[in-house]
Amino acid sequence: MLNRRDWGRAVTALALAAGAPALRAQLAAPPAMALPRNAPRLVLAVDNRTDFSCLPLTIADRLGYFASEGLDVELRDFTEPAQSMQALISGAAHALSAPYSSTIAGQLRGHSLQSFVLQGRTPQIVVGVSTKSLGQYRQLSDLQGKRVGVQSLGSTSHRVALALFSAGGLKTADVQFVPIPNAWAAVSAFRNGALDAISYTDPTVTQLEQAGELKVVADTRSVRGNADVFGGPMPSACLCATSEFLTQYPRASQAMTDAMVHALKWLQTAGPSDIIKVVPERYFLGDRSLYLAAFNRAREAWSPDGVMPAGGPEIAARLVARFDEPGSLDRFVLANTFTNVFARKAKARFRA
Repeated sequence: MLNRRDWGRAVTALALAAGAPALRAQLAAPPAMALPRNAPRLVLAVDNRTDFSCLPLTIADRLGYFASEGLDVELRDFTEPAQSMQALISGAAHALSAPYSSTIAGQLRGHSLQSFVLQGRTPQIVVGVSTKSLGQYRQLSDLQGKRVGVQSLGSTSHRVALALFSAGGLKTADVQFVPIPNAWAAVSAFRNGALDAISYTDPTVTQLEQAGELKVVADTRSVRGNADVFGGPMPSACLCATSEFLTQYPRASQAMTDAMVHALKWLQTAGPSDIIKVVPERYFLGDRSLYLAAFNRAREAWSPDGVMPAGGPEIAARLVARFDEPGSLDRFVLANTFTNVFARKAKARFRA
């Protein structure tokens, strides 16, 4: 079981909500909560815009969907999840692109955060073993005593591995989790034998798959693979805001949601040539073919309509209660961590 120090990105972010002086200085922008009446400028915080989970946000921005809804949106990048979360809590940002679990973490710590449009219905994490060091792999128990790379302790990649291993009879202490936040470092560690297995995102996983170096054990990039691990939908990236903002600015909230659902619908039929035209070149990291291959593998992972799926919040909350915060299910109201009001309207409008 994880202790509080290891809860990961969302909890760390909330724990740092008071902010260090350097962090407060970085966020010393004019307060964002006061919106002008005409052409409201919205600040949307994100800590890793190039991540596949945030692709719908990139599409909405690049194709001008925010502007078409009458919004002037600034996507403000932060180097750490703690900083982007602090921006939302302090009022320096109106909304935040983050894992849905961040809203649960917020509720547990007295911050009324709500997901209002879903980007991903699966975590897009793949667990695989090295074909070199575990060439004879047959079952999860073969991982006992092995080194498993994750993005960070308490991260989504860590949680996926914990859920999978627990179902296979492994305890947390049975494997050695190695945090490697940098994707290139993760590939290098996997290839040189420093890791026996990995739980990671794309395009890292696709790169190792294509080279024949990784054997997939569990794949949450697909709806079926995700259900095999969690038993149902596992909501991932979303746009969230404080309940105060959503109540005070329903038109701006609806406009943001409309832009995102428009982008989600576009992604359902987008082809490789469409992606190349819209996605910034730097996202490809020098390898377009790899990025496009990873995109095709992850196509099912994005929500088709932005609506939180039935059963998804319960699955996410049980995972938090099981591995992160024992007894947490009794300390917050799950229904307050999300709303489908805006997404349902957008779904009807765009026939998503």
